[in-house]
Amino acid sequence: MELPDEITAARAGEGNPAALLGEFRRAAVLVPLFEGGLMSGDFGGIRWVYAFTDETALARFDAGLGPAAPAKREHITVLGGRLLDTVIPSLGSPAGVAVDVADEDRSMLFPPVVGIVPDRAAVDADTGPGGGDETTGEAAR
Repeated sequence: MELPDEITAARAGEGNPAALLGEFRRAAVLVPLFEGGLMSGDFGGIRWVYAFTDETALARFDAGLGPAAPAKREHITVLGGRLLDTVIPSLGSPAGVAVDVADEDRSMLFPPVVGIVPDRAAVDADTGPGGGDETTGEAAR
């Protein structure tokens, strides 16, 4: 299944979490740009980077902004795996990815937890004494 189908199945309680995460990692998603950076929002102490499955989903998001929406939103296209493994850890604070946030029945969150993002970026990782980094086996610094 493609990412939107995996999200639909997950939201219906019929999905496979591993398949959903795998499909997100393989999917090319659109990340809107805002004031020289990636567009994001903060909620619950987490920075959520916005990502969209296609230009139509991004357009629905912009339409919800009303008159403040740009005529044409600049965006980059990136693999979901690169967002989770490279971009999220580089932000320096707890961050996750919010997919298709304008679509109530197609939205999905990929939070900063072990198994989704690298341990060094996961809010639930044990990086204290005895904890380690998943790629090196060394304690996080």
